[in-house]
Amino acid sequence: MKIVRRALNILLVLFVLLNIILAFQAYRFTYFYDNPNLIRTRKASEYSTGEKIEGALFGMKFLKPVVGAKPTVPFETVKLTNELGQRLEAWFIPAENPRGTVILCHGHAQTRSNILPETEYFHQLGFNTLSFDFRAHGNSGGNICTIGYDETSDLKAAYTFVERSHEKNIILWGVSMGAATILKAVPEFNLKPTRVILECPFASLYDAVEGRLRSMHVPPHPVSELLMVWGGLERSMWSFGFQPAEYARSLSMPVLLNWGAKDPRVLRDETEEIFANLVSSQKQLVVFENSGHESYCVREGAKWKETIGGFLKAAPLTEAVEPMVSLR
Repeated sequence: MKIVRRALNILLVLFVLLNIILAFQAYRFTYFYDNPNLIRTRKASEYSTGEKIEGALFGMKFLKPVVGAKPTVPFETVKLTNELGQRLEAWFIPAENPRGTVILCHGHAQTRSNILPETEYFHQLGFNTLSFDFRAHGNSGGNICTIGYDETSDLKAAYTFVERSHEKNIILWGVSMGAATILKAVPEFNLKPTRVILECPFASLYDAVEGRLRSMHVPPHPVSELLMVWGGLERSMWSFGFQPAEYARSLSMPVLLNWGAKDPRVLRDETEEIFANLVSSQKQLVVFENSGHESYCVREGAKWKETIGGFLKAAPLTEAVEPMVSLR
């Protein structure tokens, strides 16, 4: 019996230690520290041995990602305000005789600089563009990121800014966290974009956590579940209820869903679930065979530009038809 008790006590201590470590990990993954010296985001290979050990135990210390490159065409810097009163910084690029306005949403640990290739291509197609830094990213206020859960209010601020200009053709584009934010924001705020373009959105926050661990070669269970519990408690959100695939059931406008076949974070079945749930009669799924969880515009530029251009040229349908699919 003593041996059994000792074994149980050891297991209890290990379980408590695991929870402490994962609580720190969840906290740091959703917190960006102020970066007054504008230190660029480093790759994992650039961290010292001490930093790697600290990261393994308590999570990597993320600094706010820095806004780097700026548009090569004339632009305006715009200030927005979200529901917390945080200031969000954005770039508005006007087009001559615009066809509409595209609002662009970047991914986790990125800024509007990271999506400049996409932004400038939409501008080349004749659209105004508004790209903004989510809270805790770039030049926007705040330090806490909820991976898209509360960032919907940031998107709402950007949408309202464009809507007030009496724009009738508003298009939403987002990548990864930005795409998941769009899926949640549309039903949450009853947004009425004319078209939506989604690139590698996760089906649920649970799937996103699993994908992150998978890319780090860390066993997903029970780590995923514990990270979800601690992240939800620390950020006051029901993390298990954050399911972009379910929100897709509210999107009835034309939707283009793009996915990279080599993506280690977002799997094919997640993408197929989102696509199946879209209620739009004009939806298209395109697979970028040579891309991972990255910019398709950069990796497979010709194909991406052809896909985007074709989707934006197509006239909205007035009757139900079979959706266009490109899943090879």
